[in-house]
Amino acid sequence: MLRRVWAPTGQPLVRPVHPRYEWLYIYAFVNPESGESRFWLVPVLNKEVYQGVMAAFAKRVGADQDHHVLVVQDGGGFHVPAVQGHPPGVEAVTLPPYAPELQPAERLWALTDPTVANHCFDTLEDFTQTLAQQCAWLETQPDLLSQHTLFHWWPLLTK
Repeated sequence: MLRRVWAPTGQPLVRPVHPRYEWLYIYAFVNPESGESRFWLVPVLNKEVYQGVMAAFAKRVGADQDHHVLVVQDGGGFHVPAVQGHPPGVEAVTLPPYAPELQPAERLWALTDPTVANHCFDTLEDFTQTLAQQCAWLETQPDLLSQHTLFHWWPLLTK
């Protein structure tokens, strides 16, 4: 199968596409002010995975009764906290529907997508490895992430 890709004017190009139906999703967390980030690659989007990722995120950033973290999220149907609520120290705010421009993490996809766009990977594992390397690299680029996610209206923390 062939797919059209961007090319200079007057020079049509096509790329081979191997359609498959295996999926991989990214959970991304970013602090717009500091650029600190965390990425998780998961095979499905559901409430159990969401709860697991939130627990892992809380542990990784040290969220607890004395260290509070605010998570801004979209209204995905799988964004369902466990019965006992979010992990201690994590509070989630859900954005209004159809407002991706308010979500700083939406700007991260412009930094992850080019790594895999218009590439034909032999296996999902190859795809996952390439994307994981990009996400790991992005975690080491706080200035780049702040440039993409720190909106002019974002409330800055006072120390």
